[in-house]
Amino acid sequence: MMKRSAKMTKRSAIALLITVFFIIAITLSLGIALKQVKDASVEVDREHFILQSAQILDDVNAILKNSPLLDQVNSSESFFLFLSAVSFIPFESNGLKVSIEIASARSKVNINTMRDANISNPQKTQALQAYLSSYSISNDYVEILLDGMSGIKADNTYNSAIFNENPYLFRDYISSKTQLDELNKFYIQNTHDNSITKLDFENIFAFSKPTGYIVDLNYATKESWRLMLGCDELRAEELMLGAGTYLKEEDLGLSAEEVIALGRFDTSLFEPYLDVKVEIFQNDQHSLIHYEYDMKTKKGTNFVYEI
Repeated sequence: MMKRSAKMTKRSAIALLITVFFIIAITLSLGIALKQVKDASVEVDREHFILQSAQILDDVNAILKNSPLLDQVNSSESFFLFLSAVSFIPFESNGLKVSIEIASARSKVNINTMRDANISNPQKTQALQAYLSSYSISNDYVEILLDGMSGIKADNTYNSAIFNENPYLFRDYISSKTQLDELNKFYIQNTHDNSITKLDFENIFAFSKPTGYIVDLNYATKESWRLMLGCDELRAEELMLGAGTYLKEEDLGLSAEEVIALGRFDTSLFEPYLDVKVEIFQNDQHSLIHYEYDMKTKKGTNFVYEI
């Protein structure tokens, strides 16, 4: 028991050292980059602000990609300690404020995994229907969601008339919250039901292509637990509070019924994908860069820029 405790302490120390060096590297890199941009021009206009934003993004990506220490974040334990330490990194220099937020990119259910659920996994659709019914939302909404990820149908056999009103709406998959808002708007207009406004969409769905997407149960949100297990809010909160402590499935303490319910979804206890948000402020200018970073392939995807 003492050997195991010493081993865990050593792992924690290594993980802490990794995060300390990571934060130092981020801070030094941003300081150098901002000094170079400041020296280039005292008057920072919109073009220079965009240049700054691009430079900062490049530096963050370079550190994520080139730091050999991050290769040691290779377990659920070290990943949890890393995310706990770097969840929010603020930086300020010469009137320019930068904040970097890093979290798990696998904490929510990917809405697009429902796309072929009616054929290969109808229980998954049923889980979504049960979750929505707890908010008094009809199954019509699920049909509209499925239309939004069904692709182009030559025979026009959609569940709803959404594409009659929005013929150019992307329909291969639901790629963003903005696209989901269009589906929500159609549902409300055609059913006169505002119940979906009660949903915490920011903590339910992830938006990306469904291939290879797996929920990391160490970071699953409360609403994700409710959707996957069909449980109440109290049970979901209990499971969420165990974040970072799940090393094996037995650690979850699930009932037999909950194990069956969870089996409808693709899950694991270690998915090293980062949700990276870089926010930059200067005077009345603001930029937000949001993307996903795969720690295994060292690549960023699903970039969203707002300037």
